Amino acid sequence: MRTRPLKVALLGCGVVGSEVARIMTTHADDLAQRIGAPVELAGVAVRRPSKVREGIDPSLITTDATALLKRGDIDIAIEVIGGIEPARGLITTAFEHGVSVVSANKALLAQDGAALHAAAEQHGLDLYYEAAVAGAIPLVRPMRESLAGDKINRVMGIVNGTTNFILDKMDSTGAGYQEALDEATALGYAEADPTADVEGYDAAAKAAILAGIAFHTRVRLDDVYREGMTEVSAADFASAKRMGCTIKLLAILERAADGASVTARVHPAMIPLTHPLASVREAYNAVFVEAEAAGRLMFYGPGAGGAPTASAVLGDLVAVARNKLAEATGPGESAYTQLPVSPRGDVVTRYHISLDVADKPGVLAQVATTFAEHGVSIDTVRQQGKDGEASLVVVTHRAPDAALSGTVEALRKLDTVRGVASIMRVEGE
Repeated sequence: MRTRPLKVALLGCGVVGSEVARIMTTHADDLAQRIGAPVELAGVAVRRPSKVREGIDPSLITTDATALLKRGDIDIAIEVIGGIEPARGLITTAFEHGVSVVSANKALLAQDGAALHAAAEQHGLDLYYEAAVAGAIPLVRPMRESLAGDKINRVMGIVNGTTNFILDKMDSTGAGYQEALDEATALGYAEADPTADVEGYDAAAKAAILAGIAFHTRVRLDDVYREGMTEVSAADFASAKRMGCTIKLLAILERAADGASVTARVHPAMIPLTHPLASVREAYNAVFVEAEAAGRLMFYGPGAGGAPTASAVLGDLVAVARNKLAEATGPGESAYTQLPVSPRGDVVTRYHISLDVADKPGVLAQVATTFAEHGVSIDTVRQQGKDGEASLVVVTHRAPDAALSGTVEALRKLDTVRGVASIMRVEGE
């Protein structure tokens, strides 16, 4: 075993960073045996140096992350700061000074992954980011290494634990959205400002990263169609149950049937209770991958939290450290296909539409005619009426999203339709 240690700069020491430092210290001997050389925490860059950080030598703390990376003896940087800046500038600085990078930064990778990969390649260094998607679940490396010889056609998954916890509570207890969110906040699953989670931004960033890996093409955050789940109601869950379904916030990435384009989207959807994703409870994540040769694979586990995310970071650290010793690099960006990202309207899906309508003869026929005029076939209709008012629930057959959206807009204009109470896609069949 090599005796000179590989030196590691830790950028950020919050929940994940402090857990990374703890594991590096307590498992130092095991890590050295697995890597073939010791790894040494050489510096920890933070914003608040006065904060007490148990288990971390105070002499390692610095507020000057740039100077730490420029020291000349750093081999690997672990970036767990999050956000776009200063993380982007620090990762670029690391590459310029011969430092490979392990990152957990989904937002940055979804926005600027191509540029960061190019910088890593230019300097002959590694950029690993298993922890950026689905926490402890081994997903990024299996997709870009184990399935590198296969053709992935579809990826569908639950990649945000906060939203899954909220939707699971609404489903299992009958709680409303706000009540379930309050419980998630009290238990620490939701941030004080949960916007990034409940509006789908977090899941969309992860979807962009996964789509790029799955389809060997560049997919940015702006390419991902996104809907949040704040409008999902108890009535939607009641309708889902009548259909033998539940509701999940899904990231869905698909290759077109002709192979000429891809789509990426995040939105709530009804899925059958028979689908493996329907049984994913609490704050867990799960991703369903459909490949041509391997068939259907499911990756499941805790998708967030200090220890699970640190586990993914340390896995990358071991891989990058081994590459350093071998004077080699692991797989970089694979974007050779350069496939275009199709608009949402090209996606073929099903809709569950709940309408408030006048309870009088001819309404159903008028609604059915509107669907037919837009080329959308109806699968089932359920109608309930009382005191001159009625609710009409329509589930469609598969059709282009543009045709379904056009149908909904036309329904809104009918005099007999008092309102569109809810619209939800039906997936996973």
